[in-house]
Amino acid sequence: MSPSEKIQVVVHPDAAVLAAATAARLLTALADVQSRGTVPRVVLTGGGVGIQLLREVAASPGRDAVDWSAVDVFWGDERFVPADDPDRNELQAREALLDGVALDPARVHPMPAAPAGGGSSDDAVRAAADYARLLADLARPEEDGVPAFDVTLVGMGEEGHTLSVFPDSPAVHEQAATVVGVFDCPKPPPTRISLTLAAARRSREVWVVAAGAGKAPAVAGALTGTPETELPVGGARGTERTRWLLDAAAAGKLPDGFLPRVC
Repeated sequence: MSPSEKIQVVVHPDAAVLAAATAARLLTALADVQSRGTVPRVVLTGGGVGIQLLREVAASPGRDAVDWSAVDVFWGDERFVPADDPDRNELQAREALLDGVALDPARVHPMPAAPAGGGSSDDAVRAAADYARLLADLARPEEDGVPAFDVTLVGMGEEGHTLSVFPDSPAVHEQAATVVGVFDCPKPPPTRISLTLAAARRSREVWVVAAGAGKAPAVAGALTGTPETELPVGGARGTERTRWLLDAAAAGKLPDGFLPRVC
């Protein structure tokens, strides 16, 4: 892969600055969509930086520039655990931001939780199908079964997974389904629900948010052409723009040509 006008790589000094800057960028993006008379649709992610940027949004004076009652909120993946489990991305996002802003509950669309005490593989498959139907119901006729999300936030693992799509897994090879159950994940919990890469690629913009030197090899590989079956994060692309928002450590192995802007 060579640099193009659809790929933007922005590097921040450290993870704290990355989270704060991404929060400011997200507030601007949501307000810009609303200024055009449209309800923005954002897909949230979990993880350390993903949740920290939501805390930064909550603390920002610019928070009130967004009409939170007119924002549609989705998740890119979820740990298939009971609703009150602290591992749930939804629960962490609510504590970090969502419970503190005036969202319309009807516009908040968490992925289904496992039954109390845990769920079976069949439960996870049904939950994934339920979320796929929800997305299809909310998509406009021209959107072919998945809303054209305005911003999809994704993180990544050191081995290159994104969402809950892991290297050389059934999910990374999935082309038809929009949401899948993911099993035997190499990091706990082992059962997840996830958008597929095909679904994420319906987004106008995908923002890959990553920090830490351990991710540098995968970042460099994904941006220089390693197949998405090996590094799924490289397959998370927006129809209009893909932003790689990194700290200096995560960008440490990138060729100079992929560093158009350092903040």
